[in-house]
Amino acid sequence: FISSASAYQTPPESWPITEETPLINPHWEYSRNKIACEELLHEAGREFGFPSTVVRPSHTYDKTLLPVEWGYTVIDRMKKGKKIIVHGDGSSLWTLTHHKDFAVALVGLLGRREAIGESYNITSDFWYSWDRIVRILADAAGVKADIVHVPSEVIDRYDAEIGASLLGDKTHSMIFDNRKIKALVPEFEAKIPFTEGAREIIDWYEQDVSRQIVDSEANSLMDRIIVEWEASAGRLG
Repeated sequence: FISSASAYQTPPESWPITEETPLINPHWEYSRNKIACEELLHEAGREFGFPSTVVRPSHTYDKTLLPVEWGYTVIDRMKKGKKIIVHGDGSSLWTLTHHKDFAVALVGLLGRREAIGESYNITSDFWYSWDRIVRILADAAGVKADIVHVPSEVIDRYDAEIGASLLGDKTHSMIFDNRKIKALVPEFEAKIPFTEGAREIIDWYEQDVSRQIVDSEANSLMDRIIVEWEASAGRLG
């Protein structure tokens, strides 16, 4: 069962996050649903001997998936020299895992009886600040990132869905311990850094203009958040 690392205690009390870290997320329904699924499987295992293995990835991506809120609209704004939003102060650490790296660990678990009833982190060992993630994407696109930092709580007031994913996951530094999966699947190793993954993403979007979807509502929302936040910050300053 593919669960989610967002099911772990949020915000975490300590790092790195292991499989023994409590599963508690009061901020995001998505994560609570994942926890409920895990509990259902464990109960079925205890009562009926139902065999299951749980894996908890953290932000696995491929060439089609931009790891930023509002997707390609953010890239379009950077290309046009417009300001973009990064939540918080941009310094929290985030783990991005390339799908090819993830696949090695997942396939390595298949058919392994010793994995039944167990849970495994499957994440990269590359960690990036959110400012760095955005700047890596900008470099891949051949542009500069004009970043405006906005607190996650403020973004939540404008867009509750994005706010939940930030407050329930991306706002907090997330660093994982992968020793358990590596002990069982020693061939698993995170080899693809986001500098390489970002080039794959930008190349994929630039190969076909129909993929470069710009959301006018998202654009307007970002403009509004930036104008109002900078005005309020100016008043506070």
